[in-house]
Amino acid sequence: MSIRKWFHLFWTTLLIGAGGAVIAGLSLQLANGRIEFKSVTDFIIYPLILFGYGVLVSVYSQLGFFAYLILNYMGIGVFPRKVWKYIQLVLAVLSLLELMFLRTFVGGERNVASDLTLAVSILLTAVIVSYFKVRNTNISAWIPTFFFMTAVSIVEVIGVLRIGVDSATVFIVVPLIACNAFQILMLHRIIKPSATGIDYSTNPVPK
Repeated sequence: MSIRKWFHLFWTTLLIGAGGAVIAGLSLQLANGRIEFKSVTDFIIYPLILFGYGVLVSVYSQLGFFAYLILNYMGIGVFPRKVWKYIQLVLAVLSLLELMFLRTFVGGERNVASDLTLAVSILLTAVIVSYFKVRNTNISAWIPTFFFMTAVSIVEVIGVLRIGVDSATVFIVVPLIACNAFQILMLHRIIKPSATGIDYSTNPVPK
């Protein structure tokens, strides 16, 4: 990955995160109207605050993305390629099950309906993103993409889930998932194929 391509990915991801936060924040405001605007200035400042928060979320998403690249590199180095894919699939399923049921039934931390809604939303998004990733690359990209969009995304939102406020969850999940989806879909475009035959669409960090 060249500096120019990384710079382009960085700034476009920032804009997507900012746009996602603005859309999520304004939608929540229209839905519940919890914030009272006392002047025209408040109407102007609020979207700017949402924009800045979305930028921060996008940076957080990019840190998670590069952490995934390192994890993927280590997994390929330690396990056979096929075994590593199965491990990713198992971890993805376990993370979804943990989000759906484990925290509610074991820890009693949240309402099961909220967790189910969030888990199903993440699952559907992961399937859709994986479909387009396979369509643009090859079938071997399905499991790594699904793992990133489920397990990694769930790890990234654990902090806000502990707050236990649905509005806060929506506010961070929307821009975060948008950034994650954009990065994984753009990965094969910003990294050129290697002459050694390594498939960078699914194994982005060379051995």
